[in-house]
Amino acid sequence: MTVAAAPRTRSDSSREERLPPLERLEALCDPGSFRPLRSGVVSARAGDRALPGDGVLAGAGTVGRRPVFCYSQDPGFMGGSLGETHAETIVRVMRLAGQARAPVVGFVESGGARLQEGHASLAGYARIFRESVALAGVVPQITIVSGVSAGGGAYSPALTDFVIMTERARMFLTGPKVVREALGEDVSMEELGGPHVHERNGVCQLVAADERDGARRARELIAHLPDALGERAPLACPAPSEADPSEPVPTDGRRVYDVRDVIESVVDGGDYLELSDRWARNMVTAMARIDGRPVGVIANQPRHLGGVIDAVAAEKAALFVSACNRFRLPLIVLVDTPGFMPGRRQESAGVIRHGASLLRAFAGADVPRLTVVLRKAYGGAVITMNSKDLGADMVFAWPRAEIGIMAAGQAVGIVHRRKLAENDAPDLAEELTSAYAAEHLTADAAAASGFVDEVIDPRETHDRLAWALTAMEGR
Repeated sequence: MTVAAAPRTRSDSSREERLPPLERLEALCDPGSFRPLRSGVVSARAGDRALPGDGVLAGAGTVGRRPVFCYSQDPGFMGGSLGETHAETIVRVMRLAGQARAPVVGFVESGGARLQEGHASLAGYARIFRESVALAGVVPQITIVSGVSAGGGAYSPALTDFVIMTERARMFLTGPKVVREALGEDVSMEELGGPHVHERNGVCQLVAADERDGARRARELIAHLPDALGERAPLACPAPSEADPSEPVPTDGRRVYDVRDVIESVVDGGDYLELSDRWARNMVTAMARIDGRPVGVIANQPRHLGGVIDAVAAEKAALFVSACNRFRLPLIVLVDTPGFMPGRRQESAGVIRHGASLLRAFAGADVPRLTVVLRKAYGGAVITMNSKDLGADMVFAWPRAEIGIMAAGQAVGIVHRRKLAENDAPDLAEELTSAYAAEHLTADAAAASGFVDEVIDPRETHDRLAWALTAMEGR
């Protein structure tokens, strides 16, 4: 099972295996497939082997027999700083990737713009930024940050689709010395921009133990992505899971559980790749397969904040929905949420804006969108988590699911406030609550009103999703 959220033991960065640029790219590509593309200037060395380029090696190879373009900066040459020729090499390989309609992967480790070249180095970064933005609508872009990357070396990864940081990676716009001089604040490079910082703020989606592990993670991502935007990701052999996805879900809506156990039971073979697992942990985003088809999975996480949607969770989900739509990945949405997080802090954090971004992302997505309500879905969150009327192609619900404006007890307190105030019978509130729930909140009631397409046995979830994806295969 591939689970990015598995507990990690942080290693001593000084003990991590450090690879020269050529070996990084060979670790990424299929054995024997990498070929360098820029070999006009020899100015950097790894051991006794000369490397082409001005502190960067670029080329092409295959990953899973699919073409990939790639480059690796060499921190052994002037700290990996970017000069004019260095920038030309990166821009060249990015343009070739766009022309070939193949993904591009970069190993980034740079001290930033090369001081010795002044404006030419700044112009080089600007050209890379412009090329990355142009490629955003053409091919997938993945960055593996393998060491210290400052200034433009931090912006460059942030413009790509996916950022992987190794344990020894450090990424920041301004380093500790500048922070100390400007703010009088003493901070280490790790505290300023280590992976434990950026995995919690959404800058990086995956953390790898070392460069080989980073290459492996990049290969996993590529396996779920198309070669170019507008195309479909390759199919794999179906491997359905035999587990009952409802087994980990308590019937008591107040009890927590780990929704990743449900995902594992629904997707092919229990394999999935969770992205941004330490950021907005009340929302899970992952790549997986259903019946061999690559899909994006979004799920509320009751294990954190009870699965409530806050501003950060909405932002995380919106970005993921938009990415899946760009890459033509169907969306599987698993719903178990009491609603949006209330309170002054959330309103100040712009929960309205971020919630609207998620609504906009779902409503604007034209890939197949399937929703399964697992246990509860209340209020505006029902709509926001890909409701039928927002444009979901099919909405399923498990038999015990509760779907409505709010929980029965809260609703009765509002609807029957006067009756409860006038009658102090101890069983009245309970009777009214049961009656309201039966009439308005059951999965059958939602299906009868057309809000849900079908109430399904949880054990049929994988097969029903596979059927739905097959039915919409032409989209």
